[in-house]
Amino acid sequence: MAVRDERLQIMLDPQELKALDDWRFKARMPSRAAAVRELIRRGLAAEGFAHAPAGQNSSYFGVIVGGDSAAKFDQE
Repeated sequence: MAVRDERLQIMLDPQELKALDDWRFKARMPSRAAAVRELIRRGLAAEGFAHAPAGQNSSYFGVIVGGDSAAKFDQE
C-alpha cells in the first residue's frame, strides 16, 4: 500500500467544490481525496504519463503509477 505522508491543501470556490463533489458521486469515489487523486491521475495520463497495467493492486492506482518517485512517460 502506498504511504501518503504529504499533505496538499487547496482552496476551491463553491462552484469548483460542487463540480468536484458531483463528479465524485457520479464516479462512485469513496472520498474527495480519492476523487482529486483520480482526476490528477487522468490529467497526467492525458499529458502522456503511463497507465498502470490491468490487474494491479490498489497501491498502483495513486497519482504516480508504480510507487517510484520519478515520473513515468508512455513511449508509444
